[in-house]
Amino acid sequence: MARIYPFRAWRYNPSLVRPEDVVTQPYDKITPAMQQSYYQRSPKNLVRIILGLPELFDSAENNVYTRAAENFRDWRAESVLIQDNDPSIYAYSQRYEVPGSPGVIQERRGFIALGELADYSQNIVFRHERTLAKPKSDRLNLLRATRAHFGQIFMLYSDPGQTAEKLLFSNPTNPDIEVTDEYGVLHRVWKIAEPGTINMLLSAMQDKKLIIADGHHRYETALQYSREHTDAPSTLAHERSTNSLPQPAFPEAATMMTFVNMDATGLTILPTHRIVHGLKAFDPAAFVKNAARYFDVQPVPGSGTEAILRQLAEAGKLGASFVAVARTGSHLLTAKNAAIEARLQEQPERQRRLDIVQLHSVILEDLLGISQQDVLDQKNLRYLRDATEAMQQVRNGDADVAFLMNPVRLDQLREVAFAGDVMPQKSTDFYPKLLSGLAIYALD
Repeated sequence: MARIYPFRAWRYNPSLVRPEDVVTQPYDKITPAMQQSYYQRSPKNLVRIILGLPELFDSAENNVYTRAAENFRDWRAESVLIQDNDPSIYAYSQRYEVPGSPGVIQERRGFIALGELADYSQNIVFRHERTLAKPKSDRLNLLRATRAHFGQIFMLYSDPGQTAEKLLFSNPTNPDIEVTDEYGVLHRVWKIAEPGTINMLLSAMQDKKLIIADGHHRYETALQYSREHTDAPSTLAHERSTNSLPQPAFPEAATMMTFVNMDATGLTILPTHRIVHGLKAFDPAAFVKNAARYFDVQPVPGSGTEAILRQLAEAGKLGASFVAVARTGSHLLTAKNAAIEARLQEQPERQRRLDIVQLHSVILEDLLGISQQDVLDQKNLRYLRDATEAMQQVRNGDADVAFLMNPVRLDQLREVAFAGDVMPQKSTDFYPKLLSGLAIYALD
């Protein structure tokens, strides 16, 4: 049973700051250039909390985490951030042009609320990919310092009847927040405080199972933090006794989530390409020869990104495939089913069919010697959304080889997640991202 709660969000005060000056992409999608740009936009930009810049004389007493806590405390005291009076949920719409499909416009709709944290073993919340140690340590340090959640976990649920969309979007009004981000995505948020509407929505969600689309690291961080506070007295007891809306047992028992119906339109998944670097002795010719044991290998003529991706997409309709880009040329790899079946025989069939699993198990681990622990420790491997940039890193000598991927399909993700399996780290890239700073959940 998914337990969902309204909450009194802290939100930026529009009389003191403009939303476009202070909200950000999620922390893990902020490049160094974006970080500098956010810093320059406003002294109240959320980047100063979620991804602060280190300083020369940082110490245990003064560092990115202590400064984040100080900023959060000061901005509330200065009314830069103000708290809503009533427990609410927040309808959230994102209108965007689909990358790689000029003129194709989609709208993704969902709602922001608190979701109760549940261990994966409870079969309420399902993950679909593995996590990395370093980001979880970083997010836990920030959570401990600030005692607040500044971005939402992106959760998928199934509802062919589209109950939430009908409740929240049937009677359009002017949004409370409207901002266009750096990718041209229009984000709109509406506060919903009417208890009857909230209770109907919460009842409709009670039987749902949730799949984490984005935010595995933050979810696991919040779950760990919750376990550290299971004996904490609830500061929300008064609210529970004075209104008819449910609240979590204690503040740390829940985190902020955006819930999106996977049966509705508007979901776009982009590929995440793999960049291999720092190998001691990478020989492109030897790699192609060795890969031929498991894959049909065909040279890809030309070097234009769009042409290569089109050929990759066509190959993907027939089965698992990806493109290896080395300095000596590019090659399309498609699985030799018998060889792959033999190599991955200990894995479930649903996993063996995935190009991302074949890449990590056969190419990275067997042929290139990059172990699962190396991947976990973020050695020899980077992740990029932009295929052109991935290819350029190889040409510039900043990488040994890049692997261009097709996106994971939603039906594949759903099958893997509900079976309790996980794919390799960074297997999916849902577009667009949920902006951070639209709502903030403070634990005290």
